[in-house]
Amino acid sequence: MVDWVGAIVRLIVSAFVLLGIGFLLPGVEVIGFTNALIAAVVIALIGYLLESVLGEDISPQGRGIIGFITAAVVIYATQYLVAGMSVTVIGALLAALTIGIIDAFVPTQLR
Repeated sequence: MVDWVGAIVRLIVSAFVLLGIGFLLPGVEVIGFTNALIAAVVIALIGYLLESVLGEDISPQGRGIIGFITAAVVIYATQYLVAGMSVTVIGALLAALTIGIIDAFVPTQLR
């Protein structure tokens, strides 16, 4: 039960982060909280599928750049699945960088 609550909280926080990114960064537009929430779910699902296919055994040296590129591709691809979202390539790169910085300072998992 606690895992579900944590996942829901993380999705809501991710939706607010997407709204903030859409407001602050050029090339990223997210219209409304509902679309941001849907985009957060889609990004989480695509990320999970990619991690399942590519595996978690990525070398520590390559994890940073591979994770960054994967995040940018996932953010860019999400615009085709969520009606109220549009992202340019530069916007996806900036969003991935911003999310990476936020994840570095804000713990996303309880350890």
